[in-house]
Amino acid sequence: MTDAPRAPRRDFARTHHGDTVNDPYHWLSDKDDPAVTDYLNRENAYADSATAHLAPLRQTLFDEIKAHTQETDLSVPVREGAWWYYSRTFEGKQYAAHVRAPAADWTPPDTESGDVDGEEVVLDDNIEADGHDFYRLGSFDISRDGTRMLYAIDAVGDERYTLRIRDLTTGANLADHVPGTFSGAVFSPDGEWVFYTTVDDTWRPDTVWRHRVGTAAAEDQRVFHEPDDRYWAGVGVTRSGRYIVIAVGSNITSEWMLIDADAPESEPRVIWQRREGVEYEVEHAVIGGRSVLLILHNAAAENFELVAIDADALGDPDAAVTVLPHDDAVRLESVEAFRDRLALEYREGGLTRIATIELDASSTLENLSVAPVVFDESLYTVGFGGNPEWEQPTLRLSYTSFVTPSTVYALDPASQSLTLLKQQPVLGGYDPENYEQSREWATARDGERIPLSIVRRRGAASGPLLMFGYGAYEHSMNPGFSIARLSLLDRGVTFAIAHVRGGGDLGRRWYEDGKLLNKKNSFTDFVDSAQHLVDAGHTTPDRLVAEGGSAGGLLMGAMLNLAPELFAGVHAAVPFVDALTTILNPELPLTVIEWDEWGDPLHDSDVYAYMKSYSPYENVRDDVAYPRILATTSLNDTRVFYAEPAKWVARLRDVEAPALLRTEMHAGHGGVSGRYAAWRERAWEMAWILDVLGCADVTVAH
Repeated sequence: MTDAPRAPRRDFARTHHGDTVNDPYHWLSDKDDPAVTDYLNRENAYADSATAHLAPLRQTLFDEIKAHTQETDLSVPVREGAWWYYSRTFEGKQYAAHVRAPAADWTPPDTESGDVDGEEVVLDDNIEADGHDFYRLGSFDISRDGTRMLYAIDAVGDERYTLRIRDLTTGANLADHVPGTFSGAVFSPDGEWVFYTTVDDTWRPDTVWRHRVGTAAAEDQRVFHEPDDRYWAGVGVTRSGRYIVIAVGSNITSEWMLIDADAPESEPRVIWQRREGVEYEVEHAVIGGRSVLLILHNAAAENFELVAIDADALGDPDAAVTVLPHDDAVRLESVEAFRDRLALEYREGGLTRIATIELDASSTLENLSVAPVVFDESLYTVGFGGNPEWEQPTLRLSYTSFVTPSTVYALDPASQSLTLLKQQPVLGGYDPENYEQSREWATARDGERIPLSIVRRRGAASGPLLMFGYGAYEHSMNPGFSIARLSLLDRGVTFAIAHVRGGGDLGRRWYEDGKLLNKKNSFTDFVDSAQHLVDAGHTTPDRLVAEGGSAGGLLMGAMLNLAPELFAGVHAAVPFVDALTTILNPELPLTVIEWDEWGDPLHDSDVYAYMKSYSPYENVRDDVAYPRILATTSLNDTRVFYAEPAKWVARLRDVEAPALLRTEMHAGHGGVSGRYAAWRERAWEMAWILDVLGCADVTVAH
């Protein structure tokens, strides 16, 4: 095995609020320095050498993922206009092909039986990706008449996409070519215009543009620009086709604007002027013949409430009529409007929920009746998806759990009946009865109860356990099925998610209690959850591995400094471990936007001191024995700079911690592109995890 690389130390001092810090590994932030590339390559070589004995296991794990996956498969067709759209995957190919077939009625074509009459390929990602080390599709939209397609591709990993338009009647691309766009471009309802966004130097989507199909990008018109560095801008179209919407938001404040779809060159009109700390989102609906805007907001309503205003009466929050009042126990998350119903998504009791509201000619804002949709499993994740049509008679929903593969149902709202459209195939004789899932509650040191979601193979003894966490941005870690995870469960590994504060699992208050100057609650919640798993007999510290990515990587680094003795190993993926350095630099991508989440240490000395007290890079300890650590990152990541884990590992080496750094040199924040490459990457990580857990040689249960 090669020796562990040692990064040279180069003094670099920074001073804030009278505090001078020497950062000896700051030089690793210079991506263009050949010495940085050389160091990352040496780290990769060391990681490969240190794990060379796991090569057969990695191949076995890859083969298991592949064997469980139906490689030639297709998605459930979704009707848009006169066509059914779906995607096909093919054995041996990395990416999907996007296809369509003519729609005669609301019955989807029988795609399982083989060929579909009239099927045509509109975009083959395998062809578009050919010749590129990285490929990602960032925008994909079809005009409502089905004659044009827009698509935007990132071939580097920096999430800047080149936009093109294809004539679907001929299959040929038009001359339109718009480089440097962000994801999420859309056609206007008439298909004559494309609305898209671009980013500034800090990778913030700040400008909305209008492009007339068939013209040069130089002629594109700027529709809106957001000068405040805390805000992102996005664009979309209402399902009704009545409006083009521009949504602007920071982490705590929103502002939405409308453009009449029949006048796409008109100026956007503000719905509610932004008010600091007030978030809202908007959906156009027609209720009892009345055209209204449904507004989901948190003004004096922590868990959000739903109100309505007349569509032509913008700007006055006091004119709103309450549709669904605030509830301390229910976090309203979204509302979608259709001609004949509304569809609601919300959280209650730590789980996702859905409900419908039927509409008819007699409906008013005051007489709407909510009908929840009930499911039997104790843990599950459900949400609406694939419902683009205003007049569709049923609603599509996606359902999964730790033991139930991803499932698509059609819901008949009138009868509340569910029709199974497709369940993710799991080859190799998968039987959900061989596995069990459960919910437990850990007690935090301040008395809060922390939900834990657990899955294991039925009858598995206590012992090896992989624990996962995130805890930021109100992002909830919902229980879901994973083919790759089966390779862990079938080797006797228990998997647990700790739903720590900072996530949205128990509503808005749960999020607020884990951000800004409450951020340390996320870290102590994870430690207390790990202690619960040990005390409850699920595992022991020498057989416990923790895993988290991005902001969850910060969680990994911070909790390691608090309780390294509780874990045998930690995998930190694209980890935000040099948080203070990043948030101090407003010129870095996303920094100013992040001040609402973490605080502003540049201008606030209390925030500076608080972040410095937990940032993993700042707090590597020389008085403890660290467990085995794996940090994985990507060179072109625009969200969490590769230098953060690189610097962290360099500092861990200073205290003789057994750390590995693995950098993907041709990828971004989401890792490698292509499903086979992603499977190999996950097999690499799982082999390391199994080795740490003492399960590298365990026979798979059948």
